Amino acid sequence: MKYRKLGHTDLEVSLIGLGTMTWGEQNTESQAHEQIDYALSQGVNLVDTAEMYPVPPKPETQGRTETYIGTWLARTGRRKDIVLASKVAGAATDPKRPSHLRSGQTHLDRKNMTEALDASLKRLQTDYLDLYQLHWPDRTTTIFGRPAYPWKNDEYTVPIEETLDVLQDFVKAGKVRHIGVSNETPWGVAQYLKLAETRHLPRIASIQNPYNLLNRSYENGLSEFSHLDGVGLLAYSPLAMGVLAGKYLNGARPEGARMTLFTRFNRYAKPEAELAAAEYVQLARDQGISPAIMALAFVNQQPFVISNLIGATRLDQLKENIDSVEVTLSDEVMEAIQAIHQRYPNPAP
Repeated sequence: MKYRKLGHTDLEVSLIGLGTMTWGEQNTESQAHEQIDYALSQGVNLVDTAEMYPVPPKPETQGRTETYIGTWLARTGRRKDIVLASKVAGAATDPKRPSHLRSGQTHLDRKNMTEALDASLKRLQTDYLDLYQLHWPDRTTTIFGRPAYPWKNDEYTVPIEETLDVLQDFVKAGKVRHIGVSNETPWGVAQYLKLAETRHLPRIASIQNPYNLLNRSYENGLSEFSHLDGVGLLAYSPLAMGVLAGKYLNGARPEGARMTLFTRFNRYAKPEAELAAAEYVQLARDQGISPAIMALAFVNQQPFVISNLIGATRLDQLKENIDSVEVTLSDEVMEAIQAIHQRYPNPAP
């Protein structure tokens, strides 16, 4: 395994991180424990979850993923062997955002964040998180596939400074070691960094955003913050929900696959994305590489990536995904990838 520094912190995290959002929906508790055991045996130390998980979010399953991690920690006593990250849900200002958490009152204010953190710690059976992330902004902006800034005036949003004040108290109390953002924009990252510097508030260590061959929008703006300010990327959806593994080519919908089970996952099912995915899959096969390995290795090789968050429903998928850390794509393959990207630039932002 390879390791990279989490921002300006003293934490080293594995280049492959363990995503968990299927645990409690597509995966049982025993399968979740099996995945953690195997991942740690391969040197993975970052385990990423969220109060909202599993996905798709439902009232009857909310928090189950954290609960499964908590029972693993209670059984093994290996809390110090993992870098544990979770997330607090952002405001339910968009109809697509879950409204069942705290009766839809999920603004990033003191009351809601305190309730969220305490509940997460209880489910996880730990007294601290190594990284606490804001799952999405407390404002309407370009996230979760929205192609352009919406120019919407929200009725109410919590100021970022207020949110940082709460996070500062979490850090002082020892409940949180470091903080990060998720599904954030360049404007948002700039605000967090400015306030940290001018108001002596906690500095964000990372940003967890989507990044894959079909969505390289992180490179346009946010990667500069990674380079110059040390806010590295925890890349989620590196396989574009399996599309880049080739499992959905030509309209295929394999039994038990995520996009077969849940119609809400259509971000990577656009015609242009399907055309681009077919070319990436063919390129990998022409090179004698597994399409999944090629897609993951591409993410691994980016200098702004701290950790590549993989999510698998089967142990054989998890094994293959972790093995991608040993693969370095040649200049020839990288140039071929760039040529496809120029024909299909970010077809699934």
